[in-house]
Amino acid sequence: MASIDACLSVTQKILKQKKTCRKLYSIQHLLSKRNQSSLSQNDPEKYVKPDIDITLCKSTKLNDNVTNILKSCTQIKFGTIFTDHMLKIHYDKHAGGWQKPYITPMEHLSLHPAAKVLHYATEVFEGMKAYKSEHGHMNLFRPELNLQRLNSSAERVGLPPIDSGILLRGIERLVSIDNEWLPASAPLSLYIRPNLIGTEGTLGVAQTNTALLYVIMCPVGSYFSEKFKSVRLMADPKFARAWPGGCGHFKIGANYATTLYPQEIASKLGCHQMLWLYGEDRQITEVGAMNVFIFYENQNGEKVLATPALNGMILPGITRQSILELTRDWDEFRVEERIFTMDELVELNKNNKILEFFGTGTAAVISPVSSILYEDRNIELPTMEQSNPLYARLFKTITDIHYGRVAHPWTRVVDERPHLYESQNYKYAN
Repeated sequence: MASIDACLSVTQKILKQKKTCRKLYSIQHLLSKRNQSSLSQNDPEKYVKPDIDITLCKSTKLNDNVTNILKSCTQIKFGTIFTDHMLKIHYDKHAGGWQKPYITPMEHLSLHPAAKVLHYATEVFEGMKAYKSEHGHMNLFRPELNLQRLNSSAERVGLPPIDSGILLRGIERLVSIDNEWLPASAPLSLYIRPNLIGTEGTLGVAQTNTALLYVIMCPVGSYFSEKFKSVRLMADPKFARAWPGGCGHFKIGANYATTLYPQEIASKLGCHQMLWLYGEDRQITEVGAMNVFIFYENQNGEKVLATPALNGMILPGITRQSILELTRDWDEFRVEERIFTMDELVELNKNNKILEFFGTGTAAVISPVSSILYEDRNIELPTMEQSNPLYARLFKTITDIHYGRVAHPWTRVVDERPHLYESQNYKYAN
């Protein structure tokens, strides 16, 4: 222990002098884990043959100014600050499929001007997060569901599926390498963006023979500054996000491009997001890029939590699934997946039966809704008037799992044991 303390003192002095070196990576991780049990000397995992090529930055972009911004949690604009490294995995049908993953310093991509992704939108992505537990380690939240959805989306647009285990190990290694970009626990998190694109440089509407899967990460703060802020929605039946037989239940970039114009109209009318409707009966489908939940009292006085069913137009959100599983396990009120129309919402609200209306997703977890602009009138909802709101309880329950305040099988702890990855397996960028 004395020798470890001496090493820690030396390391801290070096860092204070701003002589940051990526070669300190292994020892810093070892020191951070000194109070945790280590593997025995005979552990067969001690000398793991590297399954990922790793090239590290010689120095980090994480200077004192960026660290202070991250710790303040108030000046972080989503998706603008990126970590030092990225994960890449190339696919070539004629070279045996997926190639060996590698981690490299963050860099620009080089694409042929005829790359399929640029002409035919052969692209899918995911959104997931890593959280620094209050116990000091890094957590992922149900990552296997994100990767299942990634492969499902890829199949829909003719992109090759990837082994989820290989991709997950690559993501964990990336999180482990760049974990210093998360200098504190809640409300900070690392947003992880896997993106799969068709790269073959040929014109013609056909499946691509080459592809690139890359993963980038950015630190993000809380969606809410200090307390919950409600949002105002615009519902306009002229615009539909998805339709039967389409791609609404896949996470495809093209799905989001078509929402930008109506979103701009909503913003000019003082609304934060669109409430997407579908069909002659004006079914409620999603809120912006989130799933939607409605908490109300039915005609029998029963409390009901309802969300649209997965009918091919609804994205199967991980937060959505988690809320359904949690509330069904609580067994305190009815939980339904069904069609919910605007007429029903208006009628229930007129009769004071609506309790809460909120969106759910990875970015915000829970986003309460206070009003909806619909047919030139404002529908005021009592979401923010509840004394013990369900949305706040759900938010606390899920974030307690995220940050390790509550042990739960949905949490996957990132393996940061540095002796699994010997330093000679790393290269350093020129």
